[in-house]
Amino acid sequence: MWLYPIARFGAKLWLRACGAKIVVKGGENLDEDRSYVFASNHRSYLDTATLFFYSGRKMGLVAKKELLKAPVLGQGMHYVKIFAIDRSNPERARRSMDKARKVMEEGYSFGVFVEGTRAMPGELLPFKKGAFHLALQTGADIVPVAVKNTDVMMGKRTGVCYSGTIEMVMLPPVRTKGREVMDILLETREAIANELGTKS
Repeated sequence: MWLYPIARFGAKLWLRACGAKIVVKGGENLDEDRSYVFASNHRSYLDTATLFFYSGRKMGLVAKKELLKAPVLGQGMHYVKIFAIDRSNPERARRSMDKARKVMEEGYSFGVFVEGTRAMPGELLPFKKGAFHLALQTGADIVPVAVKNTDVMMGKRTGVCYSGTIEMVMLPPVRTKGREVMDILLETREAIANELGTKS
């Protein structure tokens, strides 16, 4: 889709406007010829643009419906492979995940913020199961992603943005084939918690 490069440029431009510098680690852990489900922690709106642009993949995303209200970014979501998920409506949420599965079948990877909402600074909330079901349905492995410092730069309920350096760590993939959802979820959560230095 011709709009996709524009969306990527917009994500990068928005991060720059917010005064964000990005450091990415762990790309060597991934096979460039494979699609993955990226399962990330979530403490700031900055996380979305960071994962979308700096994963180095053609990337679809599942985001909360509230993100549609964000200036520029929200409007652009309508035109690329980013789906707003309404967790208050199970049927709509299921349809969003069905769309995500079809996107992966087109060769995209997919990013999901597995806590389901932004955590407060320093927190790691319980993980939702949707990303792990998506991985099992598509045969993709899970890439645990730890995003650091965005809670300091633009944390939940702060209403302000500070410049700084975002560190995104893509940890070794978690195998999914032949496994149970909760086993995959717990292994992914432990990997992210250890990288963030929080309790799993």
